[in-house]
Amino acid sequence: MEYFLYILRTSSDTLYIGQTNNLEKRLKEHQSKSNKSAKYIRYFNSFNLVYSEKYSTRKEAMQREWQLKKWSREKKELLIHGTIVPSQVEGKNKS
Repeated sequence: MEYFLYILRTSSDTLYIGQTNNLEKRLKEHQSKSNKSAKYIRYFNSFNLVYSEKYSTRKEAMQREWQLKKWSREKKELLIHGTIVPSQVEGKNKS
């Protein structure tokens, strides 16, 4: 099974980081603002998927999520824009 780390940019230009085993389904949950959606995302009119990485285990995806949540906004933006690549910062397969 594949797992994904993903970054969303909200309508107010904030970043949300999450992980899932079904990226398409998770994005639909966020868009519908269902109870399964992250509460944080429900506060915004819209969002865009700006970055994702693929992992072979949930543990790897969760570890990467925790790592990125500790990063500064500037470092996250560098990753999103491809200025730094995942392998340079303990990451895996950028998709």
